[in-house]
Amino acid sequence: MPFATAFLSGLVFGLGLVVSGMADPSKVIGFLDLAGRWDPSLALVMAGAIAVGAGAFALAERRIGTLLGLPMRLPGARTIDRRLVGGSVLFGIGWGIAGICPGPALVLLGNGEVKGLVFVAAMLAGMAVFEWRERAGQAVAPGRP
Repeated sequence: MPFATAFLSGLVFGLGLVVSGMADPSKVIGFLDLAGRWDPSLALVMAGAIAVGAGAFALAERRIGTLLGLPMRLPGARTIDRRLVGGSVLFGIGWGIAGICPGPALVLLGNGEVKGLVFVAAMLAGMAVFEWRERAGQAVAPGRP
């Protein structure tokens, strides 16, 4: 059941990206182009997503398990540190250059578009480098949080 729920959630998310036009990198670039022909539609999609997410997190914080009976696993970190800022900066630079973030990249990949394949390959490579560095750091400093 969890696999089917995850699949259905991903399908609805992907359809939402397609219907809203957010799988099109030119929409993202248009949103980021404040000096040119600015397109505010991404801001409206983000506002809607934030509203839905805020409600979902408020409900989740009051529960100990999911609706499927699995344990509730919410992020525990509440501090802004160098790693969070650095990761955010890298994400923002990549998003601004490519006009793609992970969700739309998977939609583009599913459509067979080369830019989706390139982005997903780069994203997976970045994840692998992060994982490698994390493991190397833990081997040096096992008590590090």
